[in-house]
Amino acid sequence: MSGLVMSDDQLEVVAQRFRVLSDPMRLKILHNLREGELTVGGLVELTGASQPNVSKHLSILRGAGLVIRRQEGNQAYFSIGAPFVFDLCDIVCEGIRKEFEQKQSAFR
Repeated sequence: MSGLVMSDDQLEVVAQRFRVLSDPMRLKILHNLREGELTVGGLVELTGASQPNVSKHLSILRGAGLVIRRQEGNQAYFSIGAPFVFDLCDIVCEGIRKEFEQKQSAFR
């Protein structure tokens, strides 16, 4: 976004995407999908959340285009629809790691 002039409408779309990513359960679901597609049942097992809760968050992630759904028989499989989300997560995690290291060294 550096040097890029964005309209209010464009900024609202970006803000909405960040709002979708601001929920820990949605980040947990994305993290679990990083290795490949899973069913709702698989995500329930891995996250420890209830099936309705996982389904609700998958619906939000799907609406934002961050996950995609594939139907096979009576099973729905979910996978990552926007792989760039992991680049963003890696950048944020690296920044937090560096900040933590700086704070730790200040107390040594």
